Order: sequence, then C-alpha cells, then structure tokens
Amino acid sequence: MAEKNYPLDLELPWVEKYRPKYLKDVVGNKETIQSLERIAQEGNMPHMILSGLPGIGKTTSILCLARELMNDDPKLMKEAVLELNASDDRGIDVVRNQIKQFAQKKVSLPSNREKIVILDEADSMTSGAQQALRRTMEIYSSTTRFAFACNQSSKIIEPIQSRCAILRFNRLKDDEILEALQKIVEKEKIECTEDGLAALIFTAEGDMRQGINNLQSTYYGFKLVNAENVYKIVDSPHPLLISKMLMLAQEGSIEDSLSILKQLWDKGYSAIDIVTVSFRVMKTMYKLSENKRLEVIRIIGFTHMRILEGVSTYLQLAGMLSKISQLGKI
Repeated sequence: MAEKNYPLDLELPWVEKYRPKYLKDVVGNKETIQSLERIAQEGNMPHMILSGLPGIGKTTSILCLARELMNDDPKLMKEAVLELNASDDRGIDVVRNQIKQFAQKKVSLPSNREKIVILDEADSMTSGAQQALRRTMEIYSSTTRFAFACNQSSKIIEPIQSRCAILRFNRLKDDEILEALQKIVEKEKIECTEDGLAALIFTAEGDMRQGINNLQSTYYGFKLVNAENVYKIVDSPHPLLISKMLMLAQEGSIEDSLSILKQLWDKGYSAIDIVTVSFRVMKTMYKLSENKRLEVIRIIGFTHMRILEGVSTYLQLAGMLSKISQLGKI
C-alpha cells in the first residue's frame, strides 16, 4: 500500500516523520521535480522510470505525485495506488496475479487520472517478471500507469525502458541537506554544534536519508550532536585525523604519519574505511597545489583498488603513506 501505517504509540523514525507529502516540499533535483509538478497539474501521467542513488528522493517524489494526482484523498490513495517495494516478492507470479488484478480493478477516479503502480527497487526484479510486466503495461495502459524507482535504469529491460519517460535524480548538494537538517534540529529542539552538522553532511555523501538517520541516531545516543559523536555513531575515522595523517605524509614526516595510521588501525577501523575517508578528504584539501593533490589522489586510488581486490592489510596503507611522502622529494 502507498500509505505506511505505524502504531499510534510508536514514534516515527524521522525519515518517515519528515518525509515530504507534496512535490513542493521535496529537496533538490529542481528540474526533475518541476517536470513532475507539470504532470500533477495536467494529469495523464506517463509510464516512468526514476533512476538515481539511494536516499535522494525517488520513491518520495513518486508518492508525492500520486498523492497530488489523487487530490490528496486517502481513500483513493488506498484503492488506486499500489506500491511494491524491495521487501516484497516481485517474481513472475506477483506480476501475473497481484499487479494484473490491480490493473483490472475498476476504480472511480477524477477525470484525466489513472491508477498507479509504484515498483520500488525495480532493478532487482527478475528478467522473467519484467518480461511479463511489459505485456501487462501494454494491455492496461489506458487505465493504469507504472512508475519504476531504481538505482540503475540499465538493469530495466529495453522494452520497458522504451515505454517509459526516464527521469534521473542526482546526489543532493551539501547546502540542500544542511537546510533540511537544520529544520529538523529546530523542530526537535536538538542541541547541535556547527561541526556536528558538518560531520552529518560529510558522512551523508549526498544521501538525505543517511543524513537524517545519522542525526536521529546521534541524538538518541548522546543527546548532543557534535562531530565527535557523529563519527562514533557512523563508526568512521575522523576526517581531521585523516587530514593530519595525509599532510604529515606529504610533508615527509613519515614516522608521525604512520603513528596516526597505527592509532586508527588499533581502534579497529578497516583498510577500506581509512582509504575511503582519505580519498574524500584529499579531494577538498585545497591548501596543496592542484598537481600535488591529483598525484596524492592517484596514489590513494591505486591503494583503494588493491584493497577492493582483497589486499586489505596495514602494510598496504603504510605503503600508500610512504609513496605520498616520496612526492615531496621529487
């Protein structure tokens, strides 16, 4: 069902509590949202594929569109909108039975409106289910529209892609996430520092859902949202420590740099954690010249590749710092 029902005595997770209800409230991807707003005003929604990374508003946007097309009527949302997400079985039987039965169902709708089937994480549907769905889309297109939310549109079969308008969602900008988090901080009356907000944005990586979940987890865990507490919750190395380690390495202070690496390693951070944060920190380390920064990023990139291939040892990270320290001698 499109609407999620939670027990009244259970406090909603903040990602649900602050989920936008209307398209005008959706954060980021303005051009794509404007296209959906035009569809909401004119009606006659096309089949569509919404593709992009997790947590950037694909499912929320299509639910907002459905709500506006159904004139915000809870009864119509229940009767004329079918939402199937990744937790549901969406093999060929579901397409032949549940989706087909819904498409055949008679519902009284406002003029120029159709029933809507929302398939979340559609790129994980089996090929057989997608083939069966293609025929269902063809037969019932006059009464039912399909919306596919997926991370990679290339995993949707070509016959379905050709029947759909494809809308692409991009990562959210830091200032867009910051604005949304500040609103939640004000409404929930949270004690939050500036470095805490900066840490939330850094760890979210353009993912609004991640940012809100980290905010709620940090608040419930410590009652104070600052950088130190955020990095404890997400179990990620502190960027300032990583930044210091990299700067010492490129200045040639290899012993001091390795000492910081040893601290991080002894705390239990994995090689992939350390190299990932190193890459993100170095991207914004503008105090270095561009040539040197790009060279350090290249070294980190090669180390990242080897770690992903399975060589995730302390020696691999120490070698990375050693190579960075050699740059200063060139």
